[in-house]
Amino acid sequence: MTDTTPVNRGLYFEEFKIGQKTTSVGRTVSESDIFTFAGLSGDFNQIHTNAEFSKDTPFGQRVAHGLLGLSIASGLAFRTGILEGTVIAFREIKNWKFIAPIYIGDTIHVEMDIAETKALPRIGGGSVVITLDVKKQNGETVMKGNWTVLVISKP
Repeated sequence: MTDTTPVNRGLYFEEFKIGQKTTSVGRTVSESDIFTFAGLSGDFNQIHTNAEFSKDTPFGQRVAHGLLGLSIASGLAFRTGILEGTVIAFREIKNWKFIAPIYIGDTIHVEMDIAETKALPRIGGGSVVITLDVKKQNGETVMKGNWTVLVISKP
């Protein structure tokens, strides 16, 4: 008989410590990512999809959607493994700032810092506030803010 018990790789609520830092792997943003996101979101703004139009903008070229960058950051945060299998819900985004553009070919990664924990016994875990700093390959911050996730306690 095969064991189908889920394996939780992530940290349980009690294992998160204020000041704990984690850095994700990098991911390069492609033209395909932008067009796929435009199709999913319905946002075909020319700043994202029209190379000729974008030449005459302050950016001088196409830029990724800010929400695409946020979505990729979410995936990178989960790829660190600390949230895998232990998150109950993504609860809140606070103080999120889009600071600099992400261009086709930029590689971004996420630096995560545990800012706050709060036990919530009624849900069988607690809330964890994570400060995220999304950076490009040159170290420039492109977006940052705080996420609150609900995490289960140790069984």
